[in-house]
Amino acid sequence: MTTTATTTAATTLATTAAPATAGSRPWRANATYPRPPEGRPEASRLETFIDAMIDMGQTGQVFGEHGIGKTSTFFSHVAEAHPHAELVYVPAANLTPDDLLMNAPVRDPHTDELVLRQLVMSGLRPGRPFVLLIDDSLQAGETIQSQLMQVACNWTLGEYDLRELGCIGVFLSDNESLSETAARRGDLAVLDRMVTVRVTANDTAWRRKLAEKYRDWDLNGVFALWASLGPAVRELLSPRTLDHVLANAREGFPLRWGLPLVNGERLRLAEPRPDGGPGQDRTPEILDRIAAELGVPNPATVPDPVRSVVRAALRNRWTVLLQGPPGCGKTEVVRETLREDLGRDPLYFSLPVTNVEDLCAPVPDRDGSLDTLLAQKFTGSEPKAIVWDEYNRPKDKAAFAKLMEITQEWSLAGRRIENLRAQIAVQNPPYHLGRRLMVSRNNIAQATRFTASLTVEPGDIPANEWLIARYGALAETVLEWWKHDIDEDGRAWITKRTIERLIKLHQRGLPLQMATVYLGDGEYAPVPLTALVDRLANRSVTGLRELARDVDAWEARLRRAQEESGEGNDESDVVHQVLANAELSQLKRHRKAVARLVALLPPKLRSTYLVGASEQAQRFWIETFARMPR
Repeated sequence: MTTTATTTAATTLATTAAPATAGSRPWRANATYPRPPEGRPEASRLETFIDAMIDMGQTGQVFGEHGIGKTSTFFSHVAEAHPHAELVYVPAANLTPDDLLMNAPVRDPHTDELVLRQLVMSGLRPGRPFVLLIDDSLQAGETIQSQLMQVACNWTLGEYDLRELGCIGVFLSDNESLSETAARRGDLAVLDRMVTVRVTANDTAWRRKLAEKYRDWDLNGVFALWASLGPAVRELLSPRTLDHVLANAREGFPLRWGLPLVNGERLRLAEPRPDGGPGQDRTPEILDRIAAELGVPNPATVPDPVRSVVRAALRNRWTVLLQGPPGCGKTEVVRETLREDLGRDPLYFSLPVTNVEDLCAPVPDRDGSLDTLLAQKFTGSEPKAIVWDEYNRPKDKAAFAKLMEITQEWSLAGRRIENLRAQIAVQNPPYHLGRRLMVSRNNIAQATRFTASLTVEPGDIPANEWLIARYGALAETVLEWWKHDIDEDGRAWITKRTIERLIKLHQRGLPLQMATVYLGDGEYAPVPLTALVDRLANRSVTGLRELARDVDAWEARLRRAQEESGEGNDESDVVHQVLANAELSQLKRHRKAVARLVALLPPKLRSTYLVGASEQAQRFWIETFARMPR
């Protein structure tokens, strides 16, 4: 969404670089920083701390809010400042007790007998100097906490001395908020072994990283806007979340998709009131101001949002969360879109039945280290995408911990999943139709791992076309009843999955009520089916087929309506309602009748057919309007 001038300027900037002085980092120009900012320190406060702890051989403990760039600073700085060393990243919140250390039978090379031996994870034996970063250590379970404290205090793990394995630095990185951690570290014997620093967003290099990532955009206005917000709003709109907002803006998506869904609710950017309650919701204002600084629109939605965001995920290597009511067809649309664009089926996991062993399993290696065997579907160089279905209904904590590593780090047991292009998590909201669904909760640190988070409505899923393609005229009849004869609450109860059951029961001559949701004690979903029975019995109804069958009479009625008033009459409204609710395949099938009728509708009604329609539907209506007599 950048202008030609902006793009040209960015191209010019990309060819220039500030000269590097001794001991400084070479500067690559971008639209935000065409030259190194005046007074820019050689390293951020966190980068300086990392260097000092490595030089001193001390364990470093880093506390800071989620999403401010702590982890990314370690990855970038260790690679730049210590190129001879490797960063070994251990996501403690996702560990199980056997991931770091376990006893396993191995064959003694001298006696060829099986003996029990303590094995350490292969990642701690990289074969070169390494810096160990233990992330979210306070979110680990008790057993893991004991192992991590041995590492932090003594740089040992079990019988292994990490220094002998090549370790040159050990760091713990955490958020102190009790809403995101399992415990507080209070043992003085442990605390006395570490050097501790508390950092804020101003102590990491997130602005420079975002400027490098969005090279064509001058982000100075966005950075100034962020700095002008109150502390509570800045914490909510963390640099990680701001990155996601920018990513959605670059794709032309609503900027609110970059805000996470925390326990099913969209994050609200609001300062707390003096009594601690939430203050005024400033989300629309702040997001509109960000869009204005970038010079891009902030649309309310986009046509075909589910397919659009899935394709963006494949292009940009995103993790996406889709939340919608049960039975609306969201999972099938995701799998179909990924299959079309990848040319192969995506990897599919249903969380309620996924075990740790379905993902990976620890195995002893020949060199006496603990390696991990990945499930076959994760191996190979072919392009991959993963669908995590029923994301907030995991079978157990251990399986969800492994899943979190994949969604957060795109790795499994520390091993990169080759050519993984996108991850799409699909879940139900905590409440639907006033009823609590059995889903788990999340915290903001987990929720902000998704680049885009969408709340999906049934209308966002093109399930109607699939039903018509599969069941033909019978599906059209049931869908016309769903659109015209029941209210909004009724449509919420009758999902597309229920519609398919209604069709199948009618084909077998069984009572239709059995297809609706059973609530217990002889009670079914409170939706009247009389009008549907009438339609299926071919009693008098008005749909697109009926309009096309009697197009001459309806054309005459619309002409009389035109003569009576330029606003139309009740019969104009009937035709408009039928055309507005018809599926694209139905409109194309009755194209000639549609063209004759739409020409006689008031212009204000015709214009509504383009609003919020998919690209294909808009093309149909534009072609139809072009054929209208002038």
